[in-house]
Amino acid sequence: MSIQVISFEEALKMSGDRRHLLLGNGFSISWKADIFRYDSLYNRANFDSLNPDIKKVFEQLKTTDFEIVMKSLLSTAEILKVYCTNETVLISKLENDATQLKNLLVETIATYHPEAPNEITEPQYINSNNFLSKFNNIYTLNYDLLLYWVIMHFNEPNKKPKFDDGFRTPDEGRTEYVTWDVENTNSQNIFYLHGALHIFDEGAELQKYTWVNTGIKLIDQIRSALNKNYFPVFVSEGSSKDKIEKINHSNYLSRGYRSFSAISHSLFIYGHSLAENDEHILKLIPKGKISYLFISLYGDQNKPDNKKIIAKAKSLQETRKNKNKPLELHFFDAQSIEIW
Repeated sequence: MSIQVISFEEALKMSGDRRHLLLGNGFSISWKADIFRYDSLYNRANFDSLNPDIKKVFEQLKTTDFEIVMKSLLSTAEILKVYCTNETVLISKLENDATQLKNLLVETIATYHPEAPNEITEPQYINSNNFLSKFNNIYTLNYDLLLYWVIMHFNEPNKKPKFDDGFRTPDEGRTEYVTWDVENTNSQNIFYLHGALHIFDEGAELQKYTWVNTGIKLIDQIRSALNKNYFPVFVSEGSSKDKIEKINHSNYLSRGYRSFSAISHSLFIYGHSLAENDEHILKLIPKGKISYLFISLYGDQNKPDNKKIIAKAKSLQETRKNKNKPLELHFFDAQSIEIW
């Protein structure tokens, strides 16, 4: 049975004036697919320093998705703990391979990330800002710098910004980075739910690398940190269970998670496949206060990927336990928006 797919403008008219946005990788892919698609990352990743069996696992599972392979490695390790309790060396090897693969993913994204904000054209900035400005809160599952670049592009000195990621100049007056303080986040409306390339956990404080305070390109700062084996806050664990465990151990990530669970009225999801490995985020939708859910579809609704999205979206709708407050579901055409 076919569904009705409306335009983005029609969705906006139906959504009221209190709306929120959840961004998936489609946001970045729509700017440059050859950089941000998982198959592109796989083809560019340097597996030479890793256990050669890891690449064979990709081939065996017929996937280029890093998270699927990480999930498989860790799931196998958990099963071996039950069936083969004496295989401690193999179990440790599988867990270590999953960690190494996660680090490779971070390094590959950083290596092939666009060099500077000026690679985005002015019309692209304007289009993206027009899109983002339609929302009260923005939640992203992406690690790259594109969203940050758009936000910073329209920030004006001495003016309160429309978008606030919660980072401030430290009390000590250091200028090489800014920090996040849970006690000073009332106006925060940008949330990196899975971390980002430019956010680093230094133990006593959470730091965000910036260009304006150093004059050094952001991506160069990130690559320099990686060369010193400093890794950003980055939730790319294979399973939803492992992801929520990582989130719960970070004040910053758990703050974003709680914020998402508390939003009400309308939620737009753009560029996300509603995949199982993000179930920890998706399950909050029927549990929460959202009344209207708008989900983007790219291309023919009968494509296998879109059929999966539709089926998952309907299951979220049916999961809403409060029958006095049903979840109204709509699908909109991703191509009806000029994101860039």
